[in-house]
Order: sequence, then C-alpha cells, then structure tokens
Amino acid sequence: MRRLALTLALCALPLPALAHKVIASVFPSGDAIEGEIGFSNGTMAVGETVTVFGPDGAELGTAVTDADGFFVFTPAQPVAHRFHANLGAGHVADVTMPAEEVAAILGQEPLSPRTPEAAAETPAPGATLSDQQRATLAGIVRDEMRPLRREIAAYREKNDLQSILGGMGYIAGLFGLGFYLAARRKLKEAA
Repeated sequence: MRRLALTLALCALPLPALAHKVIASVFPSGDAIEGEIGFSNGTMAVGETVTVFGPDGAELGTAVTDADGFFVFTPAQPVAHRFHANLGAGHVADVTMPAEEVAAILGQEPLSPRTPEAAAETPAPGATLSDQQRATLAGIVRDEMRPLRREIAAYREKNDLQSILGGMGYIAGLFGLGFYLAARRKLKEAA
C-alpha cells in the first residue's frame, strides 16, 4: 500500500516546463541599427516582420528578420526607436533604442556639448580611415559580436533567479524528507 502511495505521489510531481522567453536586442551597426530576435531555447525568429515606432507611436518603417534572426534598419530621425514584432502564441518582442544612440548613428552632435577647442584637439575615432575601411571594419566587428550576444542572452536566461530559488527549494525538500524518514525510523525503534 505504501509503495503504491509513494508511486502515485512521485507521478504527481510537476515536470519541468519547456517554456521559453523572447530575447530581443538592438545595437548600433555603422549607419544602421541591427537587431536580433529569438527565443531563450536558441530558436531564432526567421522571416518575422519588425515594425519600428517613434516615441509618439508613429510608424517609422519595417524590417524583416533573416535566417539567423537578425534585422537591419536605417534610421532617418534622431528619436527613440521602438522595435516591435508579434511572434504569435503570445510571444512579443519589444525593445527600444534611446534617442541618444540613434543620434550618434546619424552623426549628430552628442547631447553634452563640447567646446570647439576640445573638438580640435581630439581627432574623431577612425578619422584616418576611409569610408570603405570603416564599413569593412564595422562588418568584421558585427560578425564577431553576434555569437557573443547570443551566448550572453542564453546565459542570462539559463541562470535566472527563479531557477536558482527552485533548485534551493528542491534541496530543502529532500532534506526535509530525509529528516522525516529518520524521525519515523527512530519512533519505530523506540516503540
């Protein structure tokens, strides 16, 4: 009887859920904004339409993810850009690039004004490179950064606080079960 009850109790234990979260990120890439959309289980969003909105909610344009879940959007205005994609089944990607970063992509002055003397003393980064060399260098850096961004996003997803607390709960439960069985055994021996 006890074995049957134990077997039924073990069968009733919850199994780990195979759910996944949407992972979305955007970053500057030369004169454009590059983004990535996928799921925490490593599946990338392929062929998804990404709608770009301004801070006032007006649509600024669209982009489509490629086979690796990446998309590229060229901004025209120095305003915050919100990238939104409905991936179905309740999965929505929503990520924003601040106006300061978009202004830097467009080559506008940073928000903190510099004096003309300081600007003359400090040459702009990459000032000695031609446009073609800058584009080639940006492409190389972008290709090298893609796998790193994926690994960081997967690591963040895998080691979240809920998983850690859940593991600690299992350990505490096993210790409790062990103490309970030991106490029952002592009571039987004492009787």
